[in-house]
Amino acid sequence: MIAQLEPFHAMAVSALAHRLAAEGRAVIHMEFGQPSTGAPAAAIATAHQVLDSDAMGYWESQPLKARIAQSYRERDGIAIDPARIVLTCGASPALVMALSLAGGPGTRVAFARPGYVAYRNNARALFMEPVEIPCGADTRFQLDAAAIAAIDPAPDVVLLASPANPTGTIIPADELARIAAVCAERGIRLIADEIYHGIAFGSPTPSVLTVAPDALVVNSFSKYFSMPGWRLGWLVVPPDLVDQARARMGNLFLTPPVLSQKAGLVAFDCRDELEGHVRTYARNRALMLEALPDLGLDRIAPPDGAFYIYADVGHLTDDSLDFAMRLLRDTGVAVAPGIDFDPVLGHRFIRISFAVATPLVEQALALLKPWFAAQPRR
Repeated sequence: MIAQLEPFHAMAVSALAHRLAAEGRAVIHMEFGQPSTGAPAAAIATAHQVLDSDAMGYWESQPLKARIAQSYRERDGIAIDPARIVLTCGASPALVMALSLAGGPGTRVAFARPGYVAYRNNARALFMEPVEIPCGADTRFQLDAAAIAAIDPAPDVVLLASPANPTGTIIPADELARIAAVCAERGIRLIADEIYHGIAFGSPTPSVLTVAPDALVVNSFSKYFSMPGWRLGWLVVPPDLVDQARARMGNLFLTPPVLSQKAGLVAFDCRDELEGHVRTYARNRALMLEALPDLGLDRIAPPDGAFYIYADVGHLTDDSLDFAMRLLRDTGVAVAPGIDFDPVLGHRFIRISFAVATPLVEQALALLKPWFAAQPRR
């Protein structure tokens, strides 16, 4: 039996965007959470040196694992044995590994709806049972302890994302502690997707490891470090799962690219450049929040982190995919349809990424304002 997965509909929007660009149309890509900046300059310089001097092969960087462990001491004040860190080919394999370590077929995995499309589809691919918990504006589209306590029967796994995709909202530290306590009381394994850590606009983003030391934590160089194409991430696992985690990485994925590991180690020392990217996202966020009411998009949860706006367009459409396609054809601005993140209510939402350069955000808003004004209300 083959697990049946839904497509990632934003891929279809992106494919149309690239076709239009090939025809000579100007396109602004706001459909993916992909920083428009490249890897830090020093990381790129290191990569050039490695290409000239290192034949490379299958290798796992112990210095990089130690540097990741050091980052948890610096940011969260927690000590993690580098042996608990498994380097991966981006966050996607880390998520697959985390789920497979948390259970087998039939395992019930709870997460917020709306949520990242791969949570639902990875669970299904592993023959697990997704348990989607509807989360609305009252909880800023985030799971809370009360919602987890109310799930009956208790799920085997709770998957958190903070900052979240598609909303950018952050779970406050006190609520994160309450969630950890409920999960411990009910015997629920915690997995946390922390790939947007480092990109926040005033709100702290504590790691779940501060309140749940035995959690499985997914992270990546794709977002804060602006290295999505380098396919480098990591998974933090509890001590009793280290051997099985390493067995999964070795058998399923071997090792991350050596070139990426060398560059990633250097990227940790490029904070000034990386914090400059965060300041750009903050400017873009401010521009978006100021302009959205003029577009008629006032039903949002302002993002605390990441680089997304998740906006209700239900007054204009009940088909967010068709809406995104029309918007792209008419304006050249690509956005993601909400059905990727919420199969129930996502037909009335879109997600806009502001991870692009500020002039492109300004250009996109100038194109969107008259287009939205011309759309008939439902």
